[in-house]
Amino acid sequence: MSDEKNINDPKKDKKQFISEKLIERQSEAKIVRRIVFITAIVAILLIGAVGGGGYYYIKEALKPVDANSKKTVNVNIPIGSSTTGIGKILEDKGIIRDARVFKYYVKFKNEAGFMAGDYKMNPSMTLPEILTSLKTGKVMQEVVMKITIPEGKQLKQIAGIIAEKTQQDEAEIFKQLNDPQFVKTLIEKYPDVLSEEILKENVKYPLEGYLFPATYPFYSEKPTVEEIVTVMLTKTKEVLGDFRGQMEEKKMTTHELMTMASLIEEEATEKVDRDKIASVFYNRMEEGMMLQTDPTVLYAHGEHKDRVYYKDLEIDDPYNTYKNIGLPPGPIANPGVDSIEAALAPADTDDMYFLATSTGDVLFSKTLAEHNRKVNEHITNKK
Repeated sequence: MSDEKNINDPKKDKKQFISEKLIERQSEAKIVRRIVFITAIVAILLIGAVGGGGYYYIKEALKPVDANSKKTVNVNIPIGSSTTGIGKILEDKGIIRDARVFKYYVKFKNEAGFMAGDYKMNPSMTLPEILTSLKTGKVMQEVVMKITIPEGKQLKQIAGIIAEKTQQDEAEIFKQLNDPQFVKTLIEKYPDVLSEEILKENVKYPLEGYLFPATYPFYSEKPTVEEIVTVMLTKTKEVLGDFRGQMEEKKMTTHELMTMASLIEEEATEKVDRDKIASVFYNRMEEGMMLQTDPTVLYAHGEHKDRVYYKDLEIDDPYNTYKNIGLPPGPIANPGVDSIEAALAPADTDDMYFLATSTGDVLFSKTLAEHNRKVNEHITNKK
């Protein structure tokens, strides 16, 4: 009787049942974990395959259709065409590989202002070349002439270079470059390069400093001023695009950057470290000191001189940094990449003064007494 009681003990049956359920659940949990693990691995592999494949697909789609092609293809872009429509036309004509990739590339680059018209394109063209062609309305033809704008040139000088190359009237070119309505159309077209700051009352010439120094090819003997300026501003936009992160980090507007960079450009020599000049300017601004840079005085006078005299420093002009604290109202010349980089990444120094010598060297000083000694040694005693 006692054995039968043990076999039929309800407490023992309950424990055994619970134990069996726990074992069952543990077994199920193992199976579930295994399924989840395998599923995760498969998902990761699929994502990697798709992502990797997608990356290489996009990478290939961004390349020219045929880098070695010499074929000329006539392409018509109708008035009012959207980016999607333009991409489809270019894909159908064999100029790009994928219209969707083209569309998102245009969005990513924040490009706009494409012109309708008839184009002669080539499957060897890169996407930047295609976009430039569409924005300037220029077809891929033989280069008729090139205009070279050196670093450090001012707007008046650039107008002279354009006039000489295109056989147009220099005064008329300069007049158009400073026409408020013309400038406003450019601000609308290049909002991430030009701002309303360039139209402020104290700014002498709105486009000063914004026409990037480079060599530009043109496909007609007499391109219009608008065509020339459009190409130059497109280049400026392209260059500044590489510095947007640094500008945001330093909380600098494009106008502030180009103004500071132009001062560095005008003070620099071939031998000098531009980041050290930038350091002096920033150090002086932090201390509330005037920048006292001679090129701004010459800009205020509107003429070039080999030497600035004390009487020149007395000119009452917002660009005269011997009379006004901080940056001048705008750029005083067109800076190159090196000066833009220096304006964004100055050297870490305590220097407050610098002196350019006749040999092209630039001497830096922390104190006025030290600076004056160098002036006496390299300037006064050399007379």
